[in-house]
Amino acid sequence: MLRAGCQRLSLLLHSLYEFWTSAAGGTPLEWVAVITGFACVWLAARESLWNFPTAIVSCGLYIFVYYGQQLYADCLLQGFFIAMGLYGWYEWQYGGARHSALVVSRTRPWEWLVVVVGVVLFTSGFGYYLKHYTNDSLPYWDSFTTAGSLAAQYLLTRKRLENWLLWVLVDLVYVPILWHKHLYPSSGLYAVYLVLAVYGYVEWRRAARAAIATTSPAA
Repeated sequence: MLRAGCQRLSLLLHSLYEFWTSAAGGTPLEWVAVITGFACVWLAARESLWNFPTAIVSCGLYIFVYYGQQLYADCLLQGFFIAMGLYGWYEWQYGGARHSALVVSRTRPWEWLVVVVGVVLFTSGFGYYLKHYTNDSLPYWDSFTTAGSLAAQYLLTRKRLENWLLWVLVDLVYVPILWHKHLYPSSGLYAVYLVLAVYGYVEWRRAARAAIATTSPAA
């Protein structure tokens, strides 16, 4: 009797799992990556240092998710994010003047030059490689989102306000790509990221103005 009841319960749980994955899309691994990914962006928008360890967990999971969908540039991107998460974790605490905490600041002109040139070169070069030497399904779009994310993440670790503008652009491209690859939870997540990027820009701009006011001679 007990064994039969356990079998029926197991069958019920399996049926619920199949219904959930077919109706909502995604796997349990992807859903955990989605939830932690949302948390890390929300924490970053709130200038919370805890965005970095949360991002490391999410990126580690997305390595497996993207590999399964033949998005190899995005797989490599997650590894970079993990490294940048460790770097940013340190920088936010000790990267300011005299090893103080960083404050929100504007992107320097030379940084914009490096970002634009770097994104163009990476997209064209790595996109060519993926197209001719791998079975990447969207080589140039894959490379562009990777390059844009690299640039945005670097600016985020330095607390540059405009990192959120780059994230807006990247998220606008990611949403249809992930939907096309049937990664529906992740596509929805990036749509939420888009909203959070706008929110983060507004919040960080307010913080940047406050930082300028407190360090000005008049203040």
